[in-house]
Amino acid sequence: MEAASVRTAGASTQQRRSKGIPERRLAKLMVAPSLILIAVVAAWPIIYAIWLSLHEYSVRVAGLSRWAGPLGLRNYSTALQSSEWHSALIHTLVFTVASVTLELIIGLGMALAMHKAFRGQGALRTVVLVPWAILTVVTAIMWKTMFVSPYGFVNTLLGTSTVWLGSEPQALIVIIIADVWKTAPFMALLILAGLQVIPGEIYEAAEVDGASNFQRFTRITLPLLTPAILVALIFRTLDALRIFDLPYVLTQGQNGTSTLSTISQETFATNRIYGLGSAMAVLTFIIVMIVSFAYIRFVGGNIRGLAED
Repeated sequence: MEAASVRTAGASTQQRRSKGIPERRLAKLMVAPSLILIAVVAAWPIIYAIWLSLHEYSVRVAGLSRWAGPLGLRNYSTALQSSEWHSALIHTLVFTVASVTLELIIGLGMALAMHKAFRGQGALRTVVLVPWAILTVVTAIMWKTMFVSPYGFVNTLLGTSTVWLGSEPQALIVIIIADVWKTAPFMALLILAGLQVIPGEIYEAAEVDGASNFQRFTRITLPLLTPAILVALIFRTLDALRIFDLPYVLTQGQNGTSTLSTISQETFATNRIYGLGSAMAVLTFIIVMIVSFAYIRFVGGNIRGLAED
């Protein structure tokens, strides 16, 4: 009797649901307002920046502008032919590769250490995350104080008088060190989340089969951590390509530390060459989007492959 009543109730519920709005369509309708708001907020600055990049503006008469070339692409041509933009692109790529690689290695080690069960594990996790919680500007000021010449903490410790922030490539190395110190904990946090979802029974079975610690790490931990590592790499790579605050506070983009964001800001805000500065910002946006699409495609393929395995 009870089973029959349950089936009757389920059938009536299904019948009412079929008469109303389908669940998939209802979900789209409920999410649509938020998506429209996000699209407007995100799309307007992008569209306006593209519009600015296609024009040349007068520095004498406010609001006076003209189309930049026959197709409006003169600013892009100028930016791509600029040696300063090329240098900023190289500095950005070197910074991105070096900082993200170091953060991955250090973050993985920190995550493995925090994942171990031991006394004081909670305190260790709290201490490790402190650098990530500090404002980037505060981090930059702290590292600038440590490397200021000739009486900074680093020179005093090493017994040298190196002008760290006033010469190449030392200035870029300092920025990489500061970024790794701040954001490696974020990488560790994402990898730690991936470690915690790996079943412990797999390690127990491998240990019974006689697998060594190295074999368990290379054949179990790393393959199962691949999705988490790739997601962490996406976040950090995109942030590194858009780096602005650290080089701006530490060196003002001088001494071989200019990045795509700093040169765009300098051209647009400091020199007030609005069209060229906007073109540089749009080019930076395009580079970031290309990298993000490549990452997403790569991540999607790996996650599907792991799921099938």
